[in-house]
Amino acid sequence: MTWKKRLFGRFENYSFHGFHRDLMSGLVVGVIAIPLGMAFAIASGVKPEHGIYTTIIAGILISVFGGSKFQIGGPTGAFIPILFGVVLTYGFENLLIAGFLAGNMLVLMGLFRLGSLIRFIPRPVTVGFTSGIAVIIFTGQIANFFGLENVERHELFLDNIKEVFMHIGSINPFSVLTGAICLSTVLLTPRFFKKIPGPLIGLIVSTLAASILYPGQVATIGSTYGDIPGNLPPFSFPDLTLVRCFKCFNLPLSLPFYVLLNPCCLQS
Repeated sequence: MTWKKRLFGRFENYSFHGFHRDLMSGLVVGVIAIPLGMAFAIASGVKPEHGIYTTIIAGILISVFGGSKFQIGGPTGAFIPILFGVVLTYGFENLLIAGFLAGNMLVLMGLFRLGSLIRFIPRPVTVGFTSGIAVIIFTGQIANFFGLENVERHELFLDNIKEVFMHIGSINPFSVLTGAICLSTVLLTPRFFKKIPGPLIGLIVSTLAASILYPGQVATIGSTYGDIPGNLPPFSFPDLTLVRCFKCFNLPLSLPFYVLLNPCCLQS
């Protein structure tokens, strides 16, 4: 297969009807992916604008260079526990280096066709890994759901749970009400509007409720992190040295090693 066939073959038998459906799907995914990327960035211990940059740039690259015309790219919560641990322990710049190494490992795995090795990973490993991530993400949002103040985040799971119980007296009822409205809307929307994403409606309804019914009573991204920059950051490259690369490979749960587990979870 020639490179032209690989690059433009996806447009064979492509019609205006297909373009219209892709456009509407892209708009819905984009509306959801941007706040989702900000939320994942915050949960990973970095600034919310980094989530916006990553969502936009990665989404474009996935769509242009992806291997299938029937795919969509977006933020994934599976990275949150890994990224947060790296940022908390080794800093943001080392996170970029670890991500760079993980990308190179993915390329090498594809070139050497190592994806077939996934079938040798025991199923309990994939189930336990994904279930553990779900529990960590869920418990990590308890403080935000109840509007707890001055909660310090830790790398260890039990330390974070202890922190929640230590600040349980600072519950914000308006935050609980906003979270309940959003959660209820997300769960009920598919029952009445099957073609409209529940998270999108939940985001809109809960935001309007907090802004109109009790303005200023719930913390927002703006009040917590300040204004989001209106322009792209200046291009810069991390200080990539052999010493820092080997340091990333020695992380307790490094991103390069995580690359081997993430496809395994997708395969399951």
